[in-house]
Amino acid sequence: MSFPNIWHHRKVADTSAKACDICFKPSTSVLITPENKDFFYVCPGHLKDRGFCSPIIDHEAIAARKKKEMEEELEKVKKEYEERQRKKQEKKEGEKGEGKEKGKDNEEKREDAKKPEKKDEPTPGDQDKAEEEPRIFALQKTFYQQRLDRKRQAEMAKRNRERLNTPNFFPSVPRDLP
Repeated sequence: MSFPNIWHHRKVADTSAKACDICFKPSTSVLITPENKDFFYVCPGHLKDRGFCSPIIDHEAIAARKKKEMEEELEKVKKEYEERQRKKQEKKEGEKGEGKEKGKDNEEKREDAKKPEKKDEPTPGDQDKAEEEPRIFALQKTFYQQRLDRKRQAEMAKRNRERLNTPNFFPSVPRDLP
């Protein structure tokens, strides 16, 4: 009844907070095995402690995420460049027109320069901070062994309860006289 030393970090609702197995403070962070065989509540501070657990870093996922971010940034820069080129083209066409239109264009440029550009997207730094925290951990040897021992003890207690409930567990009373 052994399970691998791979634990996924999950968050639960504040109303479902239970005591941390280490310090007994209320916690909403849970470490759970991939097959859902075992879980326990733990404080986020303990997850940063190298004496308790160490993160398992997936380098391929990090590389893929960085590549995706670079592609998004490249697309954003291309769009900005195309927008600038389009504005320059409109400006050249506007200069060819009448002088009145030229004055209006200059006024519009001044107004545009005064207005700061608004960003439609949330700052990517906020999203990265949440995603940067490792989500998969490996417990240190002693803590992992404690989890295995607890699981074995619970399984043995369950078997003993089942045995006590079966009628054939205890020996029967002798029927013959000695």
